[in-house]
Formats: sequence, structure tokens, C-alpha cells
Amino acid sequence: MMKKGIFLLMAPLITGILLIPAFSQEDMEVVYCGSFTNKQRPPAIFRHDEHNEKAQIEDCSECHHIYEDGQKLEDESSEDQSCAECHDEKRDGQKPGLKKAFHTNCKGCHLERKKGPVMCGTCHVRS
Repeated sequence: MMKKGIFLLMAPLITGILLIPAFSQEDMEVVYCGSFTNKQRPPAIFRHDEHNEKAQIEDCSECHHIYEDGQKLEDESSEDQSCAECHDEKRDGQKPGLKKAFHTNCKGCHLERKKGPVMCGTCHVRS
């Protein structure tokens, strides 16, 4: 009886752990910010597919870039990696820190296209 009770308690946990990797960017609702040690704002609301459809972005490398020797590699994509795999929390030489990388990539594009939010509270919504 005790084993059955433990199994019933553990089954949802194990199922959740197994399903987490199955979710892709298409299911993304917020920008993952677990790499930050001193969070000042909540994670940015970001619905991946909805954003790309509205912005008419079809080329993943527009956002998921790869740089080599300071030059962006055309037609190369880092979509299978998190931003934190390349960007540390703090700047590393010429490579911007993670926060700066997010803001340069996202906010920079919004400013360039003159579309999209640029104010902190528009993306980082407090509940």
C-alpha cells in the first residue's frame, strides 16, 4: 500500500520532468532568465510564434545569431541553444553580457524597425 502511495505522488513529478524537454520555442511564453543572479524585473513576456508571425520573421538567424571573430555568420543559427550558452551574465571581452545581449537584440530591432515595445514595463510586466 505504501509503495502505491509513493508511486501516485511521484508519477506527476516524473511525467513533468520528462515532458519539459518536449516543449519548444513555439510554446514559449516568457524569456527564460534563470541565468541571472540578481533579478530586478520579472522575465519578459515573449510569445515566440506570435511575435515572429506579427514581425514577419521567417529566418531564425535574425534573432538566433552566431558570431565568429566579431562578425555575424550569415545563414548560421543558434536556435538550438539558449542565449546563456554563449553570453555570460557579465561582459566577456567584446561579447556583451546576457542582459545587454537581450536588450541589444530585441530592443535594438524594435528601434530599427520603429515597431515594438522599448520601455521596460512593456516587456517586463509585473503581476
